[in-house]
Amino acid sequence: MQPKNSHILEIAQFTKERNQFDAIIDVRSPAEFALDHIPGAINCPVLNNEERAEIGTLYKQVSPFAAKKLGAAIVSRNIALHLEQSFLDFPREWRPLIYCWRGGERSGALTHVLNRIGWKAMQLEGGYQGFRRVVIDDLEHAAKQFDFQVICGMTGSGKTRILQELKLQGAPVLDLEGLAIHRGSVLGNEPEIEQPSQKGFETRLWNALQNLDSSHPIFIESESKKVGGVHIPDALMEKIRHGHCIELRSSLPTRVSWLLHEYPHFVQNPNQFKEKLSLLTSRYGKVQIAEWCEQIDAGRFEELVTDLLVKHYDPSYQSSIVRNFPKYRADCFVELDNESDAAFASAASQILKQFTPG
Repeated sequence: MQPKNSHILEIAQFTKERNQFDAIIDVRSPAEFALDHIPGAINCPVLNNEERAEIGTLYKQVSPFAAKKLGAAIVSRNIALHLEQSFLDFPREWRPLIYCWRGGERSGALTHVLNRIGWKAMQLEGGYQGFRRVVIDDLEHAAKQFDFQVICGMTGSGKTRILQELKLQGAPVLDLEGLAIHRGSVLGNEPEIEQPSQKGFETRLWNALQNLDSSHPIFIESESKKVGGVHIPDALMEKIRHGHCIELRSSLPTRVSWLLHEYPHFVQNPNQFKEKLSLLTSRYGKVQIAEWCEQIDAGRFEELVTDLLVKHYDPSYQSSIVRNFPKYRADCFVELDNESDAAFASAASQILKQFTPG
């Protein structure tokens, strides 16, 4: 039997021990890192995007030996740069965890060098692929482990804001729209901020669940399966949809005012607003879209938002909430008096009283 490598962190121990490291270093290329990475990791690539492509081409078209020779030269040069630019000030006690795609050549090279210097570097078994399996397995387990209390409500009722207030009042909260960097619906993208990839969203979701206690029900907003361009894992979505529901209600004028407050970028960029509305043409026809665009051009935003709520969002909500959330009850609700902080605080307190046993 071969002796166990003392510089390898087994993937089974990763969740328990990841916070014990001073740094988590992802040595994959910037493109790989951008797609998804372990939460809190920093990117110190030993091959950049172009170098990785060059080595891969050499491996396929010439030979593995030729690729390894050139790869070793480039990796060594990049490790030297990282040492000079990023690592020299760290004390002897510095303890990093290092990973690449499979926990192989790239992470092994940096781990070896750092340990030869005298740092206590560890290499993650299985690399990113091993971590990805942990995420998938844990999300599947979370669907069985967690219970959810669902905040329902029509568009503009302030569901995300009430989640924030619930959290301030000590309740456990999972903000799916925050994790997805999208507010749902055709108008819900955040300006100048891209959504994470599907893998990136699942990692963010996994990380959020790691910090929640499954012995207490988690407050969550009623969502469609898709939040912008990402989707909630099926098993978890099914568990959320079977959570107990409470509806947050507010008047139409309050909802209009709240939406104008929350979506100022559409008022400031009317062309973008019209572009988004054009995506509804197949549903409402060119005449209706032209009418809404005229309201934008005339600056009649209160009228437009009211129209969108009454004609588009409210009917969609009414038809989907009963269909997708079987424990929804029309008589289980809390009224939001207005859009003030005090009103949200009061509504959150009422929700907690309804959901807190005793």
